[in-house]
This record gives sequence, C-alpha cells and structure tokens, in this order.
Amino acid sequence: MERRSAIKTLGGALLIPSLALGNTTADKKKVLRIAHLTDIHLKNQFNAPERFTKCLHHVQQQSPKVDFILNGGDIVFDINKENIGTINDQWQLSLHIMQSECSLPVHYCLGNHDIWWNEDDKGQALYGKQYSMDQLKLVKPYYCFTNSGWKFILLDSVHLDIDGTWYIGKLGDEQFAWLENELKTTDPAMPVLVMSHIPILTATNLIEDDIVNKWVMTGGDMHTDTSKIIELFYKYPNVKLCLSGHIHLREKLVYNNVTYLCNGAVSGAWWEGNRRETAPGYGLIDLYADGSFDEQYVNY
Repeated sequence: MERRSAIKTLGGALLIPSLALGNTTADKKKVLRIAHLTDIHLKNQFNAPERFTKCLHHVQQQSPKVDFILNGGDIVFDINKENIGTINDQWQLSLHIMQSECSLPVHYCLGNHDIWWNEDDKGQALYGKQYSMDQLKLVKPYYCFTNSGWKFILLDSVHLDIDGTWYIGKLGDEQFAWLENELKTTDPAMPVLVMSHIPILTATNLIEDDIVNKWVMTGGDMHTDTSKIIELFYKYPNVKLCLSGHIHLREKLVYNNVTYLCNGAVSGAWWEGNRRETAPGYGLIDLYADGSFDEQYVNY
C-alpha cells in the first residue's frame, strides 16, 4: 500500500512541469497582425486598379483584423525612364486608390521602379528618389519605428551601380552605419523586423530555364552586401524576420535563425497572371511578444 501511495504521489509531481509548460504556451501573446504588400506596379492597364482595390479590400476583411500594411516598393508600374506626364498619372492613380479604398496605416519603402532615372540633376544625393519620396511624404528613404514591442527597420536597397547607368542592391556606407547603430541601441529583448525591396538573401534567382552548368546572379537581383549584413545580424539575435519583394516569387528561407520572406507580388507577373508558380498575393504575418511569428502567403 505504501509503495502504491508513493507512486501515486510521484505521478502527481511529474504532472507539474507538464502543466507549467502548457501555461507558458498559452501565455504566448499576439501583439500585431501586419500585411506585407509588395510589387504592386500600378497603372491604368491590365485591369490593375480594380484588382488592386480587390486586394486592399481582401486585406481589410481579414479576421483578426490587420493593424497596418508594410508596402515593400515598386508602388507604381514603372517611372524609371518615363516622361513627367506618365509619372504623374501613375502616382495620382496610386494615391487616389489608397485614399479612397484603404483605411489602414501604411509604411513604405522604395523599389527600383519607383525611381526616376531620367531626372536631369544627376548630382543630387538621392538621384531620382526625391519625387517618389515627396508623394509618400518620406523625409528619408530609410527609417525605423516601433509598435507593440517590435522594432521595424525599413531599408533603401536601390542604388546606382558602379558605372552610374543602372541600379544595384546595397545599403552603402552611410545607411549601413545607421543600421548598425539602430541595432546596437535597440533593447536586446525587442524583436526586430527588417523590410527591403531587393532581397537581402534569396535562392529564387536560381530558378531559371535551360541552365547548363552554372547560374548567374546580377547585383540588381539580390543585395551585393549580403555577407556584410548577415554578419551584422549574427551579432543581434533579436533580428527575427526580413521581408522583401522584387523577385515576384514566394520564398521562405531561414539562415542563422533569421527568416527571409520574399512575399511574391500583388501584381503577380506584372498583372499578366502568375509569375512562374506564384500567384498574385500578399504576406499576412502575426507577431508575438516573445519575438516569434506566424506567416502565410494569401492569394486574393
């Protein structure tokens, strides 16, 4: 009888850690739900205005509700080498739809198609970005903010190539120093989400047809300072998630405990169907107080 009583008591004691573990899981607190919309490429063709409106309504009908939108760039279809009339038309269309069809706060970064490479004054420090920044009321093309215990860092990943003719993915010395300082001065207990237009790290550029024995990745397809940024992130384990677009393909890649998400494109293949196997869509991400997250790609 004493032995059976002892076993019964021991069994009750063994249940205690299990119950405690269950409580820890139950205490996981969701603090934010965000939608990541990227590569919208809006213009008055391909039925794009109606499709984008449908996407915005889809985001706003999510349950639980979305708290805000992160727009990953390529907001308008393409202003790279257009005349000012076409540029104005694309931006007016975009701003009108956002004002009339979206009630959520939106935080933007610039994509390569949002930059006016035909601007006359190439001596400007921002060369071609100022027009789009004015439309979005951005003081700088990179910035950060905090919300509900998370820090959000929005990067400017599009810069002139070394020959000054086109773009390349990188931060540059000034922005890298700023990023380094932001991470250094952030509470280590505060989780960090980073958004760029061009992916910091991706494997999707290796999806090509008719490869014989090697792949070619250009500096406009992925950050050319990838190793430098990854080394920086390695010093700060509170960097949890990096969002990007640009490739128009859906990808999830985990490296050194950082998750890199390329969330396809709202426009799919520039409003002409799927981009390879990725249908038009957006990212839906739930953020938790402990730095964890759940994410999915949503076709609208």
